[in-house]
Amino acid sequence: MFSLVGDSKSMKALHRAIEKAAGADVDVLVAGESGTGKELVARAIHQYGRRAAGPFVAVNCGALNENILESELFGHERGAFTGADQQKKGKFELAHRGTLFLDEMGEVSPACQVKLLRALQNREVDRVGGTAPVPVDIRVIAATNRDLANEVAAGRFRQDLYYRLKVFSIRTPTLRERRDDIPLLARHFALKYASGPFRRVTDVSLEVIAALQRHHWPGNVRELENVIHSAVVKSETDTLGIEDLPEDLLLTPANPHRSGVGNYYAIMEQTARQLLVTALAATGGSERRAAQLIGLHPKSIYRLRRRLGL
Repeated sequence: MFSLVGDSKSMKALHRAIEKAAGADVDVLVAGESGTGKELVARAIHQYGRRAAGPFVAVNCGALNENILESELFGHERGAFTGADQQKKGKFELAHRGTLFLDEMGEVSPACQVKLLRALQNREVDRVGGTAPVPVDIRVIAATNRDLANEVAAGRFRQDLYYRLKVFSIRTPTLRERRDDIPLLARHFALKYASGPFRRVTDVSLEVIAALQRHHWPGNVRELENVIHSAVVKSETDTLGIEDLPEDLLLTPANPHRSGVGNYYAIMEQTARQLLVTALAATGGSERRAAQLIGLHPKSIYRLRRRLGL
């Protein structure tokens, strides 16, 4: 239903939360680590809500300084400041009858938080240099990779704004919490980028899946997508192999205590080790002949030996 790929328990819970938020025309706070798909969640809420026919306007609050952010959000009148040679509508007005997505909400300055609170409470904005408020009909979805409750406790984020945004809250799971989705995500991204000169890639090897399962993924799904994109570009066959992955990812140590699907790939790796040892013994240590014997690319043998310490 949604563009968020995955059928793990945590993703099914996320899908249910999106459905509830879409059905209730209220402000939403989406929290989660960077790279977990917070904007995708916001777009899904908009797409399946009653404002779907209206605009979806996104603002990265962390990328703008305080003065620019105020003008971007609320607009300005002609002559409001040097360089303001014409009237400009802000993002609040541009999102009228639609959804305003405020990303990196935790980076907003205290002064701008006050003005945001007023706009959210009154559903009207004051343009910079303006003399009369402008009414807006919008739903606001805010996202943050910070713990705003801790930010409130530390005095860096207004408590009243926090509760105003948190009418409905959603947490996006990390990729570490949904490792069962890694095979599905890897194949999804491989097919996504298998176009043009890279159209030959149609699958991802179990060896690659095992390596992806071991990685910690501090950058979450965004990091995984970049890894697969790079692998597709480098691949010389129709199946992504271990030789297509970045070196640092291959050096990630395995976690022997991981349960569930991780154990399956640990067993697959143990089998690969035994197969490689046997093939090298049978060919007198020749990587090229061992590769032919077990049907792997010679580069795969070299990198597999290095990763397994053989």
